[in-house]
Amino acid sequence: MAVVIKKVSNKKDLKTFIRFNYELYKNNPYSVPDLYDDMLNTYNTKKNAAFEFCEADYFLAYKDGKLVGRVAAIINNRANETWNKKDVRFGWIDFVDDLEVSKALLDAVADWGREKGMESMIGPLGFTDMDAEGMLIEGFDQLSTMATIYNYPYYPEHMVKLGFEKDADWVEFKLTVPDRLPDKYIRISQLILQKYKLKIKKLKNRKEIKQGKYGQKIFDLINEAYALLYGYSKMTQGQIDQYVKMYLGILDLRMISLVEDENGELIACGISMASLSKALQKGKGRLLPFGWYYLLKSLFIKRPKVLDLLLVAVKPEYQSKGVNSLIFCDLISTYQKMGFEYGESNPELEDNKKVQAQWDSFEAVQHKRRRAFKKAI
Repeated sequence: MAVVIKKVSNKKDLKTFIRFNYELYKNNPYSVPDLYDDMLNTYNTKKNAAFEFCEADYFLAYKDGKLVGRVAAIINNRANETWNKKDVRFGWIDFVDDLEVSKALLDAVADWGREKGMESMIGPLGFTDMDAEGMLIEGFDQLSTMATIYNYPYYPEHMVKLGFEKDADWVEFKLTVPDRLPDKYIRISQLILQKYKLKIKKLKNRKEIKQGKYGQKIFDLINEAYALLYGYSKMTQGQIDQYVKMYLGILDLRMISLVEDENGELIACGISMASLSKALQKGKGRLLPFGWYYLLKSLFIKRPKVLDLLLVAVKPEYQSKGVNSLIFCDLISTYQKMGFEYGESNPELEDNKKVQAQWDSFEAVQHKRRRAFKKAI
């Protein structure tokens, strides 16, 4: 029978859309499920501030009466204006190993995009860079992270068969936490502190995030530091308020490193946290009945040996001047005290050599690669 595409039109359909991923990967040891409630909020036009400048629809694929795939069709108008593009994004795409299914899903996105005047299709991407992006093409035998996509090896094979081409690649690294600080980092840090009159700022309590406005400062810095990265659209104030509330409140303040200049202006930050991959697997994407316990245990009680390096952001005029050394001199000693043995980098664009150079002094292995595909429509 032919594949039937159904547009998500109610809350029941949306729940089906979210749960399909859980069902497809429920026996996979490497996939890390998203939190179900987070996904409901992500797709909610009233709760996700990205809808200030994005529009989206969601599609389900059925074959022989059985659910066999899903995909989101997204237009980020802010990114299109920034980069002078007419791209429709496909995101949160999952499908069984059937080319007819993947073709039907992507054709649905293409048709939707053409109706809205788009000229090309790109993905997998979310609404913004704050969402997971890039289809895994290497590292299928590696545990995923909460911030990245896991997919079966047949996914990229389908993309090639359907005429999609590479648009961008990201690489990820597994880093060993050293027993002692690299001498290079110590020397550079001492020089940089004196030369540019910088200082390390550690948050002492969560009031500083809002009342001291460090939450706002961090996301303003990210907007400035990431402005020229692939497909980036600057976060609005609504998004910043949302992310400060969602993310900064659960972080261990010891694992946040801030760098200020002599006037107290934030010029760099490094944010990391204990890996929640195993906890999310145990909770199966749910906070209830016991998912919350697994998450809190990983964050504050019995931490895993692996941490996630969520982001490093440096003000453009301070990039390539050794400021990263300050951040890692601060954080590495913290990692050692907290018992971490490995770190997982977030995806880094393969041609972003400045970012990758910061791992030169570590025992680092590139263990994953992911790709954004593109096709004219």
